[in-house]
Amino acid sequence: MPGRERIDTELVVIGAGAAGLYSALTAASLGASVTVISATPLAQTASYWAQGGLAAALGDDDSPALHLADTERAGRGLVRRSAAEILVSEAPEMIANLQRIRMRFDADSDGHLELGLEGGHSRRRIVHAGGSSTGRRLARQLSAALVREPRVRILEGTRASNLWTENGRVVGVVCEDGLAVTARGTIIATGGAAALWRRTTNPPGSIGIGITLARAAGAAVADLEFVQFHPTAVTGIPGREGYLISEAIRGEGATLVGPDGERFVDELAPRDEVARAIWSVLEEQSVESVGLDMRSVDAGRFPNIAETLRQSGLDPRRELIPVAPAAHYMMGGVVSDLNGATDVGGLYVIGESACSGLHGANRLASNSLSECMVFGARAARSALDEPAAAGGEPPATIPLELPSPATREAMWRNAGLVRDRAGLELLLEDPYPLASEVARCALAREESRGAHWRSDFPSLEPGLDSMHAVIRGPELAFEHWQ
Repeated sequence: MPGRERIDTELVVIGAGAAGLYSALTAASLGASVTVISATPLAQTASYWAQGGLAAALGDDDSPALHLADTERAGRGLVRRSAAEILVSEAPEMIANLQRIRMRFDADSDGHLELGLEGGHSRRRIVHAGGSSTGRRLARQLSAALVREPRVRILEGTRASNLWTENGRVVGVVCEDGLAVTARGTIIATGGAAALWRRTTNPPGSIGIGITLARAAGAAVADLEFVQFHPTAVTGIPGREGYLISEAIRGEGATLVGPDGERFVDELAPRDEVARAIWSVLEEQSVESVGLDMRSVDAGRFPNIAETLRQSGLDPRRELIPVAPAAHYMMGGVVSDLNGATDVGGLYVIGESACSGLHGANRLASNSLSECMVFGARAARSALDEPAAAGGEPPATIPLELPSPATREAMWRNAGLVRDRAGLELLLEDPYPLASEVARCALAREESRGAHWRSDFPSLEPGLDSMHAVIRGPELAFEHWQ
């Protein structure tokens, strides 16, 4: 198509959440030209909504080895140790790097970082900002740093349509408005797909667009059956359905009580255990919510949550908050190596779009933002080693297919907290391709492990330890990753 606008750059990043922003900053710091494509304004990504913080072994009583042990324990025998070792060893320096770009974390009167405690962690190691405003402040600071960087071009309100491939390699991206971008390396950082479920903590755009783009280019996907349901999302309050109540609040003493007012679970157990315990209460007692008792917690430490609840007519100082699980985070995604590279040349994937095996069957709380930084930086460095893109004539734009409300309802009903063969087989016929691929992975895993719970296979199958459900091309097979 003669006359189409074209940008030649060294690195193109699709997505402007924490992972995308940090990878772009890393590349720019190395002297590279970078183009960032964001369908939304920078402050409307899923990272902006993140409340907990960043996990890093910084306490005197902590170590990367303990952080690794907690990560593996939460991941239920499916964590790829090599990926987890990278995260826990590089996370402390990553926190220092963020401080160098003027990210201000919460600290005590002596200037020492305040470390929070969340479910599944054996030590206080959650670095946070503004109490439960970490994602918001991190996104703002990274965005501000990026805007100041002259090597970076930011295209807000621009949606990627399809990847540009030549001779089996990705050489750039084509956008819905016809813009074509060539680059040495293309990084997908568009987040996960939790908004495919009717009830979710995620913004509406979290429908797996990056995963879909990568699949169309021939990339493999894995572990799509593992979708984490956050235990404590507000329910029954108009306008606040799915609003997340940070795990950090339970780390500071908030409890969960059933209709009888009695506690029924260890609130700091891994998320999959807490979510299923709540689900059991809902099903057994035919109620829509359980109560989150925050009355003993200093609401001033979590000002944005407290204020949002008050605006919704809820006073956390005096009453229980109605909560129930909601789809929150995908452990699966596009298969990536330890530098974010996919099995398609020139294509990289980071953050929630990626599946490196880091999280296994259940992500440890607050490892996700840390993953964005650590693996975002590694992907940027690796992508710049790719050969220069020769890009000839760009392909035509391909309209993006969006999930219908019927798909979202079907995902909630048939691939929710508890699944079985009959429901999953119904999803195989869903018109949204990613929904059917979730069902394929879930059907193949005939066991219950972490965030994947099948009522018809309620036991863990030891033979599937360390085995990842991988779709390469049309075929699905279990693979062991080193």
